[in-house]
Amino acid sequence: MEPYEHATQQPERRPWVVGVSGASGTPYAAAVLRGLLAAGEDVDLVVSRASRLTLLDETGIAFRDAHWREDLRTWLAMGADGKPQTFEPDVSRVRHWAAGDLAAGPSSGSYPVKGMLIVPASTACVAGVALGLSKDLLQRAASVTLKERRPLVVAVRETPLSGQTLKQLVALDEAGAIVLPASPAFYAGATHIQDLVDFVAGRVLDAAGVPHRFYRRWKGELGGGRSPEGG
Repeated sequence: MEPYEHATQQPERRPWVVGVSGASGTPYAAAVLRGLLAAGEDVDLVVSRASRLTLLDETGIAFRDAHWREDLRTWLAMGADGKPQTFEPDVSRVRHWAAGDLAAGPSSGSYPVKGMLIVPASTACVAGVALGLSKDLLQRAASVTLKERRPLVVAVRETPLSGQTLKQLVALDEAGAIVLPASPAFYAGATHIQDLVDFVAGRVLDAAGVPHRFYRRWKGELGGGRSPEGG
């Protein structure tokens, strides 16, 4: 057998890395994950320690490394209004990496991924990535994404923004990241909290080039979002 011939036997798995930081907005992360999986994408998931506290506060779900698949399924099944079993997620394409595992696959530039989405991104996460701190796997994976010139979408969720954070967001933009504030729009005819969440998730997926049907797109017709056909 030729050297490395075994490496060509199966199609290479190239996931999107999804990092969930401690900012409020766990429904945004859930929607993005559902969108990626619905599009047939593989996902490598990193849930920071701080985000687990936010997830517990916003949903009542305790995300545990030892039971991550069960907890993830419960989380993704929940609607943005907190109603359980709103969705029927298939998490078979998800691989979870512990936030403290700096030897994980996404910590290396040789690990094949399509890019990384940080949803939501806290100001502490923004600062860490902008400064290249790599204090945990989420920050390290983001730094690797930048140095390898892969797509990095940072869905920052904070208001108001301090001058220091604005400078750090500019630094991320200059480094090649897409800075995408978690800012819902209303022209798509939102009638439910899930619609507002899905709009932001859809914009994240747009930035990553992943197809979705999360919201009605603008077609240049005023009032289109209010029409039955969406304009």
